[in-house]
Amino acid sequence: MLAEILGDLQNLPWVAALRASRWVYPLVNTGHILGLALVFGAIIPLDLRMLGLWSSIPLRTVSTVLVPVALTGLILTVVTGALLFAVRAEKYAALGIFQLKLLFVFGAVANALLLHTSAAWAGAQDRQGEMPRRLRVAALLSMTLWTAAIICGRMIGYM
Repeated sequence: MLAEILGDLQNLPWVAALRASRWVYPLVNTGHILGLALVFGAIIPLDLRMLGLWSSIPLRTVSTVLVPVALTGLILTVVTGALLFAVRAEKYAALGIFQLKLLFVFGAVANALLLHTSAAWAGAQDRQGEMPRRLRVAALLSMTLWTAAIICGRMIGYM
């Protein structure tokens, strides 16, 4: 049943047109990379702040700018990633590396949601200096999961 749904998805007229397009597919792929750059480029400095870099700057100051940038990048990445997936849905869904990538992305997003709804996050917003252990662990987990997701995503092109 899943194979049927994936086959139907990749055979939709607009997906076939995307797959056949000389310009649109590469632009969607570029949008995906741009979204990744926004996510990773915003998350890493935020995680580094939680790990102790720039400790004289309150977390709120850093997160006020970087969280919306990361969210915008995540939305762009998810939308363009769904479009890229649709082009070869059956093939990608069967790839273990793609499944692993999704697991890392879901883990990274879940980590961020848990972090941003935690009391530790709320309590650390105006704090300078060392962050609570919970935030430091979440930062390390975040950097690891996002890096792993990017590595898996790059490996898909070689499978």
